[in-house]
Amino acid sequence: QVQLLESGGGSVQAGDSLRVSCVASGRTFRSIPMGWFRQAPGMEREFVGTINWSGLNTMYGNAVKGRFTISRDTAEGTVTLQMNNLRPEDTAVYYCAAGAFASTPDTYPYWGQGTQVTVSS
Repeated sequence: QVQLLESGGGSVQAGDSLRVSCVASGRTFRSIPMGWFRQAPGMEREFVGTINWSGLNTMYGNAVKGRFTISRDTAEGTVTLQMNNLRPEDTAVYYCAAGAFASTPDTYPYWGQGTQVTVSS
């Protein structure tokens, strides 16, 4: 079993940067690929990015490619999503997920509770 807890969400202006983090506990963190998704009101859950167990491979959704970066600290058991040049359309609840290196949410067995990110113009 893996428990995930996100932190770092908040309200920012367009063009600002924000970092959200996910702390994983339970099962051995170092062997688990991790992902980030987001969901805006009335919308389906959208793939943001994923990182493999070693941290050497990442994939990003087209909407965030070039602006967002995922990294992980195996020793600390954390995965970080660095968001730069934020836009109002990035406003959503951001979810940390674990257990897959994939872009589809159904492939991830473990989920955090989410953290709100709001970007105003």
